[in-house]
Amino acid sequence: MAQVEATTERVVAANAEKVFDALADYSGTRERLLPEHFSEYEVREGGDGEGTLVHWKLQATSKRIRDCLMEVTEPTDGELVEKDRNSSMVTTWRVTPAGEGGSRVVVTTTWKGAGGIGGFFERTFAPKGLARIYDAMLDRLAAETEK
Repeated sequence: MAQVEATTERVVAANAEKVFDALADYSGTRERLLPEHFSEYEVREGGDGEGTLVHWKLQATSKRIRDCLMEVTEPTDGELVEKDRNSSMVTTWRVTPAGEGGSRVVVTTTWKGAGGIGGFFERTFAPKGLARIYDAMLDRLAAETEK
């Protein structure tokens, strides 16, 4: 099993604190940022950054649905880490200042991929599909925070 990684980034025309706060607001803003690939969203504990436990289903393809129970930590300033209790998937959101009043948002998801030919296809196509999903989220994040 090889590690699979998908990374997407965007510069948002809003300050880093506002952008981070929107991402960390699991009980409010975060759900509005989710594209149609996400369903059954439910905050089970917390709701604001560190200590949040949130559930969703992620349908990356027509055949592949992940049932995610994400445990949220904030290991450093400007960083949210979502670790799935149901799999090896870890998503890290990093928000840093970029230019005057802007911010750079980088989202990276890693997981242990399958072996064999299935793993080859997963490593080849899954990062591109996940990047499209996170691009849609970042579009919504920009629209939400650049108001």
